[in-house]
Amino acid sequence: MPEPPVALVTGGTRGIGLSIAERLARAGKTVVVNYHANKEAAAEALETLRPLCSAVVAVQADVAVPAAAQAMIERVLSRFGRLDILVNNVGPFLVRSPIDTTVEEWRYLLDANLSSAFYCAKFALPAMRRQKSGNIINLGSLNCETVRGAPTTTAYNAAKAALVVLTKSLARTEGKYGIRVNMVNPGFIETYATTEEDREQMPPSIPLGRLGRPEEVAATVGYLVSDEAAYVTGAIINVHGGLWS
Repeated sequence: MPEPPVALVTGGTRGIGLSIAERLARAGKTVVVNYHANKEAAAEALETLRPLCSAVVAVQADVAVPAAAQAMIERVLSRFGRLDILVNNVGPFLVRSPIDTTVEEWRYLLDANLSSAFYCAKFALPAMRRQKSGNIINLGSLNCETVRGAPTTTAYNAAKAALVVLTKSLARTEGKYGIRVNMVNPGFIETYATTEEDREQMPPSIPLGRLGRPEEVAATVGYLVSDEAAYVTGAIINVHGGLWS
């Protein structure tokens, strides 16, 4: 029997990332989850995923650092010999006006949300090209394909808007190698970071009247990496309950 496809999910030990990892494991993929520093969350994620994928591995790396991202990809390739799915899920958030955003915060938000996806894709693509197949999914943010002013989330929104350009550009350059590149934009999703205030104040603004669930984002990722989406590349899919449509 052929070896199962190998999927790497950055930021894959909590929240949306863990739900994506679970979805891929249930679909028969060998899953690798990346984490930055939280070893406890990584251990808990492995406990969750092992019943679904006995070969699951957690890899520590700060993917906003080029050398660390490269070492992570090389470790996956060394262990499994291939990489079929890359989910760029890392995306720290910051609520701060432009004038109050420090230079360090600006650089961090762009590096973690945008550059990390570029680094991981850059180092994964040679292997995918050799395989003549592959899937890259970038996680964006609410309606980031529509450029608008963001008075309190400028750095984050700038990074995610640029990620749209990266996604579409990679879709155009890599299609001839059998590699598909798409983007999923979550709306207000209930995760470990959701507060009671969020649960009270957000739903009334959402046409569907509720927060989204991580597994609903994961289901979209699962579709995009499946054979059912074999003719889908360069797509930007919003999972936002109709918010700002």
